[in-house]
Parts: sequence; structure tokens; C-alpha cells
Amino acid sequence: MRNKRSYLIFLIFDILFITIAFLYMIYLKPASLRIYLPRYINPFLGFTVVWLIASFIGDKYNISKFNKLINLLYSIIRVDFIVVGMVLIAMYIFGRFEYSRLIVFGTILLSGSLEILFAAFYFLRKKNKYGLDDPTTFSLKPRYVFPHISHAEDDFPIPTRLKNVNDSIEYKLGTKYLSTQYDLFEFIKANVPLDAIYYRDSLVLNTHTLYNLETADPLSQEFFLNLHRVNDFRRLNQYFIQVNKNLKFGGFFVGCVRSIHVRHNYLFHKYPYPLAVLLHTIDSLVHRVLPKLPLLKVFYFAVTKGRNRTLSKAETLGRLQYCGLKVIAVKELDDKLYFITRKFGVPSVDTDPSFGPFLKLKRFGKDGEIIYIYKFRTMHAYSEYLQEYVFENFGGTIDGDGFQNDFRITNWGKVFRKLWIDELPQLLNWIRGDVSLVGVRALSEHKFSLYSEEMQKFRVQFKPGIVPPFYADLPKNLEELQESERRYLLKRKKRPIRTQFEYFFKAWWNILVKGARSK
Repeated sequence: MRNKRSYLIFLIFDILFITIAFLYMIYLKPASLRIYLPRYINPFLGFTVVWLIASFIGDKYNISKFNKLINLLYSIIRVDFIVVGMVLIAMYIFGRFEYSRLIVFGTILLSGSLEILFAAFYFLRKKNKYGLDDPTTFSLKPRYVFPHISHAEDDFPIPTRLKNVNDSIEYKLGTKYLSTQYDLFEFIKANVPLDAIYYRDSLVLNTHTLYNLETADPLSQEFFLNLHRVNDFRRLNQYFIQVNKNLKFGGFFVGCVRSIHVRHNYLFHKYPYPLAVLLHTIDSLVHRVLPKLPLLKVFYFAVTKGRNRTLSKAETLGRLQYCGLKVIAVKELDDKLYFITRKFGVPSVDTDPSFGPFLKLKRFGKDGEIIYIYKFRTMHAYSEYLQEYVFENFGGTIDGDGFQNDFRITNWGKVFRKLWIDELPQLLNWIRGDVSLVGVRALSEHKFSLYSEEMQKFRVQFKPGIVPPFYADLPKNLEELQESERRYLLKRKKRPIRTQFEYFFKAWWNILVKGARSK
């Protein structure tokens, strides 16, 4: 409530300052108000709209987000420069060069000066009111505590083989449920201690409904196998959450999906190439595009009941991780992708996982505060929940921006990354003051945990940036990356402006000439 009040006060005074500055500049002209006021009133209203839009985008009125007076003043000056640029562009487009420079730029300069004086007064008044010791800082937001990534699987009990093998789920699977699916049985056996799990604590189904799961007792199963593909579940997260609810801690869930890759291979192996292209295009439009469109998806699910929906490998595994089921093995068998997971905790508390083309990613900013970085999507949905899985299963090599051999990236996402299209929305973060133009990457919780404790503490002393030092030094692994960032931050601490220019031009030289790109 206090933040909203500050926001409203700053907004009201901003409008007042613009009006006062405009009227004063007209007063300075050697003619009466009756001549200049009617001529400039419409451009003034347009200028006011532009000013307020730029201020809202730059989050200038959110005073409580700034913990130092200099950061607040820098934010105001940056937005004012953007307004000047927008005014110049508008004057050029509409050919309005006859407007008085005194009125146009005098209004901007005077209103900006009044705004800076008021912001400084308001900021210092708040500082005195809340009794802060440091006269240059003010923040009502708590600092974010550095995360500790705990591995719940370390606490899993060590299974012991049952005395009577006939009591185990291994015996039931081998002789009954999977007696004709030898490859699937061997895959499960290689990753699950079947001989240590009672068949009474297990459940094997072939269903796309939740009825049999909802009637089971919570925390009653050590092993659950569903032979029906998850593509036919209308509410997939609800299904995975119910599985989590029924499993004991450390319990195993085995399922399957017909992924995009598997569907593609199936069509092109079964039909002639021209017909396969046509069928694949229709299949993608109907079962992949329609379920994601705001209005048409209602019609799609009403007709299909969610059956045969297209799911990517990344989205399926990401949903499992999101629902508290750790992926431990995957394998393609019989035109399906089988996965084995283990319950490691409760489903994520994140109520709004990213799904659309425009992302807002939670990242670490300066002083360890959580900021939201804007990007265009280049990965499949729910991919953000697979960072640890990709790191552990694909060589553990990080290349500055991402992991090697990352199956989460879409084909068009690779193009976006090569052309830097995915980074364009970060300009909004720059306007808002969340990031600088050059600086270390704003990291996710998992990537941040890979850094040494010393580098974690050093990194958060600085504002992250859009263009990282990675593109200037081109490190090949995590150790080289940390050393590259350490050198940059030490230089930035001693010579901030010179370092920013040096790394900016060196990074773009490597990008344009050497072809350095985001992975």
C-alpha cells in the first residue's frame, strides 16, 4: 500500500511539473498566451502522453525499487533522454521543425530538473522517516537470501532385495504385465530396484483417466507404471500431481509419451516423403498449434478431449520436474519415449510457468534481489525446470549463455539466438533500470549455484547486463567463464566507464566478425 501511494504521488507531481514547465516556457516567449497556447496545446498533450508512457515503461515512478539515490536519479535522467529521442523522431516524421526549441526542449529540461529535485527530496524524506543509517540508501524490499540447492535424492533410503522374489514387482512385471515387452522390462529393471519393491505397494495401469489414481490412498505406492501415453491426458499437470500425491518419497513413476521427434520419425518412416510432409504439417497445426491459441484451444479440447495432443520431450520432462518428479532415465521404444522418474518433493509453488512466446524469467540481480528478465521464447514450454537435468546428463559443460547439446531449444529458437532476436525484449529491462547495457548475465537459481561462493558474492555487487563479457573473451567452460567475469568485474570496479566501452566494442567485434552467438 505504501509503495502504491509513493507511485501515485510521484505520478501526480510529474504531471504538475510538466504543466508548469510548459506554461512557463510559453510565458517567456515575447508574445501573449493567446497566440502560443492554442498552437501548442495539442503537441503538449501528445508530449505528455509520450512522457508518461516512457516513465511507466522505465518504471520510474516505482521509487521503492531503488536502494540508492544515485540509481533513482540515473533512472529519471535515462527516461528523460529517451523522451527527447522520441520527440525528435516525432518532429522528423511529421515535419514539425517550426516549433519553438525554447518551448519544446525548455519544457523537457525544466520539468526534468523539477522532477529530479522532487525525487531527491522525497527519497531523503523517506530515508529519515524510516531511520536508515546510510543516507544514500533506501529500500523497503528484503534482500534475497542466496539459495542452497538441496538434492533430495541424497536422502533416499537404500533399497534392499526382498527375501522372496515372488513378492516383488519385478516378478509380476516379468511374468505378467511386461512378459511380451522385453526391452521395456529391461530398461525399467536397469534403473529401478524392482527386486526391492513389494508388488502390494505398486500399481500398473493402462489408462488415460484419473479415476484409479484418485481412489488410491496418498503415499501408498513405491512404484507406478502407466502404459498409456500421456498425450491423451486433458490436464497433464493434474495427472502428474496426482501421481506425486500417491507415491511415497523416493517412489518411482514410469510412463511414456509420443514426442514430436517420435511422431516425426513415425510419419516419415511409414509414408512416402511428399505425403509424410503433408501429414506432418497438418498434424503440427491441429495437435500442436491449436492447443496453445487462446480462443481456438477451447474448441480443440472440446472436440478432442485433449487426446493425441503433441508434446515435446522437453515439455513432458519439464512438466514432470515441475510436479516434483525427478527424471532419472529416458529411452525410445516402440514409437514411444519412455521415462522413469522418482518423487523428490512436492510440486512447484510457481503458479504461472512460462508457456507463451514472451517470457518473464526469474533471475538474480544486483545485491541478490530477484528481477524478471524479458525474452522471446527459444525453448519448448517448461524447459526452465530442466536446467539441472540437462547439466547432469549432457556433459556438464556450460558455454556462457547455455548448455551444450541442449535438446530444449526449438529449431526456430536456434535462428532467433543466432540473430539475437530473443534478446531484444531485454531493452525493456534496460529502460526500467534492471540491467546495464554491458555486464555479467543475470543467472537463474541453478546456474547461480554452479558458481563458487566467492564469485556469487562478487557478482551480485554489480548490476547484470545485456551484453556479457563472455562475448569479449569467449571462454570454453565454467572455470574459464568465472575467470573471465572476475577480470571484467575487477576492471569495472576500477574504471567503470572505460571498461564498459572496451567490452562493448570487443564483444560486438567478436559477434559480427568472429560469429560468436548465444548457444
